[in-house]
Amino acid sequence: MTKVTMTVNGKAVSGDVEGRTLLSSFLREDQGLTGTHVGCDTSQCGACVVHVDGAAVKACTMLAAEADGAEVNTIEGQANADGSLNVIQQAFQDHHGLQCGFCTPGMVMSAAALLKDNPKPSEQEVRDYLEGNICRCTGYHNIVKAIMAASGQDVPAMAAE
Repeated sequence: MTKVTMTVNGKAVSGDVEGRTLLSSFLREDQGLTGTHVGCDTSQCGACVVHVDGAAVKACTMLAAEADGAEVNTIEGQANADGSLNVIQQAFQDHHGLQCGFCTPGMVMSAAALLKDNPKPSEQEVRDYLEGNICRCTGYHNIVKAIMAASGQDVPAMAAE
């Protein structure tokens, strides 16, 4: 067993993990943060995206021991201090960027990383950035709309509507 210590959503946490324990498992099972979804365990779907030291990471492909000493942010840490939805979460709600909700935490975390690096992305840049996230319900149109709205830009008219 290896002792890991990290800051998760602003709170210091630690635990003993096996060397093979994935960050997604540590967050879900040891910390009770089940918003980090595991859909594929192969880094294909993006449902497990979290931020590690500010970078978007697929938590199902990172060992918990690799995050030792890191600052980790999950979907549970995205809400405003008063518990209300942040601008990205609110945009997903307002623009119907979710259906079943399984991909939503990873989409929101990916959107947050994109908007941090590129505050005013084009529609194509949003689509390109989300290439590593799979949604089986929405067809991405409303997700793209939500991210564009969260960036403070006009929501584009989509051809498929």
